[in-house]
Amino acid sequence: EVQLVESGGGLVQAGGSLRLSCAASGFTFDDYAIGWFRQAPGKEREGASCIRSRDSNTYYADSVKGRFTISSDNAKNTVYLQMNSLKPEDTAVYYCAAVARPVYRTSYYCGRGYSLMKYWGKGTLVTVSS
Repeated sequence: EVQLVESGGGLVQAGGSLRLSCAASGFTFDDYAIGWFRQAPGKEREGASCIRSRDSNTYYADSVKGRFTISSDNAKNTVYLQMNSLKPEDTAVYYCAAVARPVYRTSYYCGRGYSLMKYWGKGTLVTVSS
């Protein structure tokens, strides 16, 4: 059974940093795409960042570009999202999602192709106070 477990969320002041982790189990961590999606109350889900393992193709939403960094540690079956210079508008539940043997670029999976992400975690709440 594939499981994705997010951790690292919490309350932080504007300008601060958090690092989210997505630990995968039951998942072959050799050819995959994993993304971080977020959803704030009353807003649509947004693909914040995605990474494809075989070529490290990455995608960042314009809203997080230059502030967030996605990375992976295949030995630990874990993907991270380093979030710096956090803003109140980054407040959301952050979910990680994955698909094995991806055929599309990360920009697609993080965009209108998010429904192709087969596995989803339960999310971790990030709250940024002003």
